Amino acid sequence: MVPSATGTHDTTAQPNPDISKCPYHSGSASKDFDPFEMDYQLNPGEACAWARENEPIFYSEKLGYWVVTRFEDVQEVFRDQSTYSASVALEKLTPATPEAQAILEAKGYGMRRTLVNEDEPAHTARRRALAGPFDVAHLKGEEAMVRELVTDYIDRFADKGRADLVNNLLWEVPLTVAFHFLGVPEHDMDMLRRYSVAHTVNTWGRPSPEQQKDIAENVGNFWNLAGDILAELRETPEAPGWMPYSIRAQKEQPEVVTDSYLHSIMMAGIVAAHETTAHSASNAIKLLLENRSVWDELVRKPELIPNAIEECLRLSGGVAAWRRITTKPTVLGGQRLDEGERLLIVSAAANRDPRHFSDPDTIDLYRDNSTDHLTFGFGSHQCLGKNLARLELQVILQELTSRFPSMRLVDQEFEFVPNTSFRGPEHLWVQWDADTGKEDTTGTTPELPDIVFNGPSKELRTRTMFVKEVRQLTAHIVGISLVPDGGTLPSWQPGAHVEIDAGDVSRRYSLCGSSSEAWEIAVALEPDGRGGSRWIHENVAEGATVRIRGPRQNFVVDVDVDRRILIAGGIGITPILALADDAKSRGIDYTIHYCGPTREKLAYLDRLRTDHGEHLVLHVSDEGTRLHLPGIVEEFREGTQVCTCGPDRLTAAVLDVFSSWPEGTVTRESFQSTSSVDVSLNEPFEVTINSTAKVLTVPKEQTLLEVLETSGFDVDADCREGLCGTCVLGVTGETPDDIDHRDDVLSVREKQSGAVIMPCVSRSCAGKPLTLDL
Repeated sequence: MVPSATGTHDTTAQPNPDISKCPYHSGSASKDFDPFEMDYQLNPGEACAWARENEPIFYSEKLGYWVVTRFEDVQEVFRDQSTYSASVALEKLTPATPEAQAILEAKGYGMRRTLVNEDEPAHTARRRALAGPFDVAHLKGEEAMVRELVTDYIDRFADKGRADLVNNLLWEVPLTVAFHFLGVPEHDMDMLRRYSVAHTVNTWGRPSPEQQKDIAENVGNFWNLAGDILAELRETPEAPGWMPYSIRAQKEQPEVVTDSYLHSIMMAGIVAAHETTAHSASNAIKLLLENRSVWDELVRKPELIPNAIEECLRLSGGVAAWRRITTKPTVLGGQRLDEGERLLIVSAAANRDPRHFSDPDTIDLYRDNSTDHLTFGFGSHQCLGKNLARLELQVILQELTSRFPSMRLVDQEFEFVPNTSFRGPEHLWVQWDADTGKEDTTGTTPELPDIVFNGPSKELRTRTMFVKEVRQLTAHIVGISLVPDGGTLPSWQPGAHVEIDAGDVSRRYSLCGSSSEAWEIAVALEPDGRGGSRWIHENVAEGATVRIRGPRQNFVVDVDVDRRILIAGGIGITPILALADDAKSRGIDYTIHYCGPTREKLAYLDRLRTDHGEHLVLHVSDEGTRLHLPGIVEEFREGTQVCTCGPDRLTAAVLDVFSSWPEGTVTRESFQSTSSVDVSLNEPFEVTINSTAKVLTVPKEQTLLEVLETSGFDVDADCREGLCGTCVLGVTGETPDDIDHRDDVLSVREKQSGAVIMPCVSRSCAGKPLTLDL
């Protein structure tokens, strides 16, 4: 299908990244985009940077697909299965030649549906029927097997000083783990590698007519091998492994787990259980060795390996893109799409979207939202084996960093199997110093950290920082400058905040400094608060250490506007100051309205006068210059955004007075919940855990978060008031009317999507059941 003749696209100007790094910067990604070129194979996220910022959804003439590159749009496609069908996920990108098709037919090739290319309601029913062995409790028992395999393979080359990690470790270990997990007898490694490559190129590649014949032979043989293995396993259905488990599930639910389905997942399972993990491991090691300081940090602090893995999956995962097809006319990211349009959703590009990830091209071992990456997919189509992959990747990196601290890349040309979706180097040559590599037999080797599932915990995402300086800004406000305990700090967007452990509580403070070497916050003493600000005023002094998470970006700021009206009250000046600094640096029009009872209580007043004097308007109560919002409302023009922070009375008034302005043009930051719901009006409701089909009841007097925690689910949560965004969870299959959103974090679009919920405060509407993406 060709693009709709009526298709329109929002062409609002976007910030341009360094186009020298992007092969698609001629001004028309639709003509230049070619995912089979080496730029895309080496780094699809970077290769799509220009397109993501300038043509985020474009039609590729070479592919015949719409290409989707922004995080919010890719996530929406994953979420909305009723509009974007997964049925084409395994469709041949390059149509088979008659000769290749004849070969496949002669071999009886009949792969149809697997978990990745089916829609609801069949998908969730089958996923639930087959999910048992992927439970974390079961996977914990696999660590010893994985570690024994990894150490055995490493021992074979440890004394050589040089190795191709793909051939010597990273291909065969995940494949052997896959055999074990599936319950399949081991088979010829080289043959299965050839079959897997053929399957990848057959599905996502652009083989020549001559290549197609050889590929068809291998794919057909792979299909028949899968059938033979399945027949063999049927003889011992009580044996361990996912495939015997699936055979038993067929007996219980024959209408869900059919014969043809078992054959398809037998073949797909061998590929899915090992190829993506092998690619992700080789991509991760390559990326870490290219960022030497990060590798060295992992050698010193192996407990940060789970953090590094999420960053590597985000920046250089083994899966770069998936495909979907529209089931009806729709609008995605401002682009109108007809029914039957094919989409290539490039998660590798979305994973570097600066709208969602601060400093997106940098490895930040303490990134607060690293697990938001889309390499494992999203929603009900999130990878069922994600935690098995995490287990393998952690063991591999633990062993390599502990035994080969001096490991480094050999100068080499990297080669990839050209395709749109599965990516990893065919070879990864490394070398190391001769005195490393052998296991320490003295008994002094430190114990390796526990394996972490479902991403790094809150504790692992907490960085220690030193207090460089404390300044008294006003009688009740201190400014605090913070520097890292080693390493560098990630950059942050204006409006971002950090969370600080302040005694027994955690508190959020906006970043307001302009230095790249230190972070600055300002803390107002609140005598009637819950003790966080008091603890900071009493305990934080020059030279002290503090524990910090972030930066996070809950302040919904449009970086593309050409005019800002900034309204601050009291300590609310902190994010507003950062927004003003940014506006000045970009040369856009801006005005700062700063409100307070007296000049003596206005923090940063001298700096504001020095840096923003002609843009600053003071509204001081004891001088009779109070803020008059109706007069500012009349200043509306296209390209303007109002940003406000301060006491709830002020920010609520801004939202009310500016309610006539278009959606998205008025935004506020709030550190105090505005939700005031009568708990007695709550209704109980049920939630289903998507991965296990477990059903929980949420009583009227408890929050969803509390029920999840008491049921054994480790949900990261901080403020518990719907303010910080930490505990956000995905929901599947719901409509916006099913969720009663009571938070102050989610955007209007996120609430309208029905895809996420803040379980600390939000509930279902009228007792409707919900399904959580856990």
